[in-house]
Amino acid sequence: MKFAVLLGDGMADHPLPELGGRTPLQAARTPHMDRLAASGRLGLAATVPAGMPPGSDVANLSVMGYDPHLYYSGRAPLEAAAMGVSLDGDDVAFRCNFVTVDRGIMMDYSAGHITSEEGQEIIADLKHLAPGERLYAGVSYRNLLVMKAGAQADCTPPHDIMDQPIDRHLPKGKDADLIISIMQSANPILADHPVNRRRVEQGRRPANMIWLWGQGKAPTIPAFRELYGLQGAVISAVDLLKGIGIYAGMEVIDVPGATGNVDTNYQGKVEAALEALRHLDLVYLHIEAPDEAGHSGDLKAKIQAIELFDEKVVRPVVEGLKASGQPWRVLLMPDHPTPLEIRTHTAEPVPFVLAGEGIEPDEACRYDEQAAREGGFGLVKGPELMGMLVKS
Repeated sequence: MKFAVLLGDGMADHPLPELGGRTPLQAARTPHMDRLAASGRLGLAATVPAGMPPGSDVANLSVMGYDPHLYYSGRAPLEAAAMGVSLDGDDVAFRCNFVTVDRGIMMDYSAGHITSEEGQEIIADLKHLAPGERLYAGVSYRNLLVMKAGAQADCTPPHDIMDQPIDRHLPKGKDADLIISIMQSANPILADHPVNRRRVEQGRRPANMIWLWGQGKAPTIPAFRELYGLQGAVISAVDLLKGIGIYAGMEVIDVPGATGNVDTNYQGKVEAALEALRHLDLVYLHIEAPDEAGHSGDLKAKIQAIELFDEKVVRPVVEGLKASGQPWRVLLMPDHPTPLEIRTHTAEPVPFVLAGEGIEPDEACRYDEQAAREGGFGLVKGPELMGMLVKS
């Protein structure tokens, strides 16, 4: 049996007046997801346990079969693993976003989706501000800071405070002053940085502030093979998912041209997934674009991202599985909702469909939030999904 998890990050949403009370999933043209739903069984999955932050870190740990209550220690340590940054027992890793702030208002959590090359140039000039110069450039706006101390603070994700004053959401707690001082020390350098001058001249948003959040120490996660008896792979453009895969002892496959936006290399990801299934049991294929559109509040982009996921990922993966001649199962879902109206994540249950060998279909004929509420699986806990996928 071959297994595929097809995850459209943040696809789920709320009904919108401009869509006549439909959600983006309901409004998008998704014939291949609908066909999979008609042959499979739907339900709702609570991927974010009560009281935990509704981030992609918590939610994807759940989908991958790990109880976040037991294994979640913060977002940044997972990204550190993907970046090849090793953490000692007393190291604390922070996500370091490039952001755009205008007159004290958080305008953009990604600094206009600054390129990785631009980010590397800026990080090189900020490195001396970090203790031990442990500041590392990542993908686009996603960077990493590592400290020996300074973890005791309450930090807010920048995508949670879009269009809000930042002074209400600066770090709080025992070591907040240290964290804020590092953030603020970058401001004079960023204000006149050549990268930002070029971006402003081109009409793009500057990276005029760094924002520290998502801190934590290295987690201890049992190998996926130990839990499920299977060898798996992760394919994603973002370090968070790669980091989970590394800690889980899974193969992490890098695909050239994978960006995390609608311009990602869909074909390369699909080809890598099908090739991985020639020698592995399971592949976890993650697409970031719907989530980015949700954070941007861009309805047109979110519908486009969902339709591209349907046509360029779901269709060819299912066709490839059918052509392989081997029995297969697919789990299709988002990790969490990213509603356009609030531009950040929520902890609401998300729609999923499980289809393939041995799965008894229900009466659903399409894939969306409403169909899932009426699905045959009902409501399940997120960490139960992997067992439902791989066990008879």
